Amino acid sequence: MRLTPVPVPRFLAAVVLVCLGVAGPSLAHAVPQASSNDDLSYAICPIVYPLDQSPSERGFRYTFYGNGFFVNSDGYLLTAAHVLSQLSSVDPYILVRLPMAPPRLLRAVVVATDPDHDVALLRASPNPFEGKYQVKFLSLAIQRPARTQSVLAAALRPSRLKDPHTFDAFVEDRPAGEVLSYEFWHLEKGLSETELLLFNHDVLLGDSGAPLVSPDAKTVYGLIEGRWLRANAAALASATPQKTSGVGAAIPIHYAIPLLQQQEVAWHEAAETNPKSTPATPSSSELPEPQPISLIGASHPSQALQGSQVTLDVAVDSCGQLGDIRVVQGRPPFLDKVLTAVRTWSFRPTVSGQQSSSFPRLGIVFQFASPGFAPGRSPVRHYQVKGPDSADRAAVPRETTELEPAANADTEGAVILLLRIDANGKPVGDFVFDDPQSLAGLLLAGIDRWQFSPGTCGRANCDTTLILVVVPHAAEPQPAKAR
Repeated sequence: MRLTPVPVPRFLAAVVLVCLGVAGPSLAHAVPQASSNDDLSYAICPIVYPLDQSPSERGFRYTFYGNGFFVNSDGYLLTAAHVLSQLSSVDPYILVRLPMAPPRLLRAVVVATDPDHDVALLRASPNPFEGKYQVKFLSLAIQRPARTQSVLAAALRPSRLKDPHTFDAFVEDRPAGEVLSYEFWHLEKGLSETELLLFNHDVLLGDSGAPLVSPDAKTVYGLIEGRWLRANAAALASATPQKTSGVGAAIPIHYAIPLLQQQEVAWHEAAETNPKSTPATPSSSELPEPQPISLIGASHPSQALQGSQVTLDVAVDSCGQLGDIRVVQGRPPFLDKVLTAVRTWSFRPTVSGQQSSSFPRLGIVFQFASPGFAPGRSPVRHYQVKGPDSADRAAVPRETTELEPAANADTEGAVILLLRIDANGKPVGDFVFDDPQSLAGLLLAGIDRWQFSPGTCGRANCDTTLILVVVPHAAEPQPAKAR
């Protein structure tokens, strides 16, 4: 469904999420405001493919596919993977600017892609940061923006969409909007579930892969994916003072960080602190090791009529990714949701000379809330912990009480807590990692009644960390019907 050159009205009526990549004649009339010469403009570059072997008086003619943006001075850039879907047999190119000359075409080598979550990593060749090009890179946010937080959707386009050439001027679209909500969705049939950031902005053809940034234009929150056309789109668009005719969807930068770490590509962490995050959110220096960078919850299975719990025992490798995932307890469809989510988690890589095995194993618990139950009658679950015959194990729960606040919470998102479990199986510390509904205090009071089996290091009991993700119950909304 991506990059299909059909007329826009029929395309919009036929699908729920429209990914906007190739720009064509249908948007030849759309000329955004002029580009400003600042760091954001120089960090974004159109992704194109040249069509001529030699230039004319307007330079090289090309096809425009979307946008990408630089993440470091080594020439690495990110884009949406679907922007490259029509270039599977050839390398794409990018357009970069020179101070006193027309834009120049540079080849961009595809380094890695994550098609499930629609992220691609490219590298410009030669590296424009080593030449006289006007290029900058952007920092990545590890704290996702809260609902109602302001954002900018920044994209560059050729001034002549119908017949673009390299000597043509760029135009820029940089409207302000705000975060509306987060929704889980399968970008394509058969792919893993992805959490999308929804914002009130009319996404145009060619915006795909461009960064969604903070109001000061220095921090990237995500990559623009396309238009959101599910049944709740009209309600979302009309619920804010800034009325728009559409809702945009972005891939949170959460999904790009694992790709960068797996390829050992350096990136810059934004210094900005989310002004709408809970005051209890700890700084990185306060978190226990291994320190999480980016964690994400999961959606509650819409077909499930009851709650459930999934427990994992995992290790963190030297790149900051989860490895050796052991399922302690869990069943489908809840287990499938959890495994999909945790494989996108990122932790701070080990420092030079430090072995990943020096970190104790991590326990991970996802508690999926049951639909509302009577106060004071929280279901109690008992588990017989049968870990593998291993010298190292994570701390895991032996008895849990379902946490009442999550049973009647809204659908704004999962609460993520870090618990420190000592060698006696007692919680001795807690850290609020993500608390979109301000439920952490109530949930922690309920966790006091839980019992844990301690983790082991070299067969001896030791202090370990357990990550608890509490998922409120919410049936998934039905998709819009094609008209």
